[in-house]
Amino acid sequence: MILPPLILASTSPYRRELLTRLRLAFESIAPGLPEEHLDRESPADRSLRLALAKAQAVARLHPGALVIGSDQVAAVGEQLLGKPGDAAGCRAQLAILSGKTARFFTACALLGVGAGVRLAHVDTTTVVFRALSPAEIERYVASEQPYDCAGGFKAEGMGVALFEGIESQDPTALIGLPLIWLAGALRGAGYHLP
Repeated sequence: MILPPLILASTSPYRRELLTRLRLAFESIAPGLPEEHLDRESPADRSLRLALAKAQAVARLHPGALVIGSDQVAAVGEQLLGKPGDAAGCRAQLAILSGKTARFFTACALLGVGAGVRLAHVDTTTVVFRALSPAEIERYVASEQPYDCAGGFKAEGMGVALFEGIESQDPTALIGLPLIWLAGALRGAGYHLP
C-alpha cells in the first residue's frame, strides 16, 4: 500500500520539531492564511476553525497528500493571548498570567482530499501560573525570548518554572501539536507507528 505524502501546513519550528518525533517523512508548507478572530467565537472554536482552514488551504493545492493543520489559542477568562512579538509583549502577557489559570486550546486537523480523510480534534490544557514578580518576568523573558509563543513562554524550556501546575491529556499540545491524537489519526490512515 502506497501512503499519500504527508504535509504539515505550518511554518512553526515548534510544530515541525514535534512532528519529527513520529519519524515519518513530511514536508512543511506555509498555509498563507490570516488568523483573524471572529466576534463571539470561543477560543476552542477559533483554534479548530483555523486548524481546518490551514489544512484545507494546503490540501487544495496538494489533493493527493495527507495534510496536517494546527492552531493554538490561549485564554485567561475571556481575554485571548496571541504571540507577543517582542520583549514588551512577553512581559505584558506574563503579567496578565501571573497568579492566574489559563487554558490553551490546541486544535489539529488531518485532511486527505484523495483519501477521503477529514479528522479534527481540540485538546485543552489548563495551566496554573504562580505569582510572578516583575524581576522574575524580566529574567525569564531575557533568558528565553519567547516572542513567538502564545502567552509569552515556552513550556518545553524554562517556562515550566513559571507554573504551579498543569492539567493535560497530551503534554505536546501545549507546545503546539497534540501528538497523542495525531499519532492515532495517522495510524488510522495507514501510517505505521509503534
